[in-house]
Amino acid sequence: MIAEFYKKTYGSAPTVIAQAPGRLEFIGNHVDYNKGIVMGVSIDNRINVAVSLREDNEIHMASEVLKAKGVVTLDKVALQKDDQAFMNYPLGVFAMLRQAGMKVEKGFNFADTSTVPLGAGVSSSAAIELATAYALSKLYNFPLSKIELVRLARKAENDFVGMPCGILDQGVSGFGAEDALVRIDCKQETFSTLPLPHGTAFWVFNSQKKHALVEGMYAKRFDECMRATKVLSRYKSSITCLADSTPSAVEANRSKMDSDTFKRAIHVTSENARVLEMETALADKDLSSVGDLLKASHASSRYFFENTCTEIDFLVDELSKQDHVYGARLSGGGWGGVVIALTSPDYSKKEADELLAAFEKKFGHKAGYFKTKTGPGAGLVQ
Repeated sequence: MIAEFYKKTYGSAPTVIAQAPGRLEFIGNHVDYNKGIVMGVSIDNRINVAVSLREDNEIHMASEVLKAKGVVTLDKVALQKDDQAFMNYPLGVFAMLRQAGMKVEKGFNFADTSTVPLGAGVSSSAAIELATAYALSKLYNFPLSKIELVRLARKAENDFVGMPCGILDQGVSGFGAEDALVRIDCKQETFSTLPLPHGTAFWVFNSQKKHALVEGMYAKRFDECMRATKVLSRYKSSITCLADSTPSAVEANRSKMDSDTFKRAIHVTSENARVLEMETALADKDLSSVGDLLKASHASSRYFFENTCTEIDFLVDELSKQDHVYGARLSGGGWGGVVIALTSPDYSKKEADELLAAFEKKFGHKAGYFKTKTGPGAGLVQ
């Protein structure tokens, strides 16, 4: 499909093709940039990128899913606006590769196709960043390790696009594996995989409420977390990030924080502890505890981090009432996007359709869902 789209767009076959998957945040909401432990899973919905060198200094980009095209020159690689804003994630990766020492004498043609839902909380941004990083490093003969590509993709989102995210999205997209969860220690930036519990399935419910995280609430939450860290570091010098602290330490310093900063700190410190509890529950194959931790994670996001919305809360509440659902929670940055549900194999389309009918009756518009499989992490296709 990507090769056909590239040839249709540029009239020749691409030189390099790479792919990267979307991801589900399993647990660890907003813990990554606070340097804690997070878990995610790569899914079999993915973005494919195809590239070839040009003979001039231009960069041409085309996106099938967005039905968009754009052009910039090598000397004007900067944040784009309006019709060319779709170029920003790939351009950011290209800019970071050059900054890292990649020699560039000619421009390139670029095309992408996708089965990753956009703006739905499954990180299409990280997927296109990783696919682009693999494709361009190969095209310009600038070999980098997987961890280097993951870090570079995150840097592109932080420094070029302006989104102060942690490394969860790029890390899970890069290090994902079939039938496994990715565990990331965001302070040490180490990655490992844990087997998924046997006899479980992931269902993803899309509220169809898109979230634009670069502007507004994500950055505000980031700043609140940094303020909390500053207060707590004065309390104990060993606290260099919010995940170094504990809920009890946050409580002890409550009078030194405004209400919002206190709530964000409670969420992050308790969420970090839940991730460690989740590791134990998974090792014990205790699906009841796994489900309870997912529910507790969502409740904390809802009441302390305040990054849910009415539609997302409704989906989680209703899923929690249904048979064959171990647990459900917001997945991703928040303020829209998707809910993940960990279910037994007996959860069916009939139950999912009943939930969507109730959603439409309440909100007057349709939600969506899909049952997803795990998939491999990012890499080269050709």
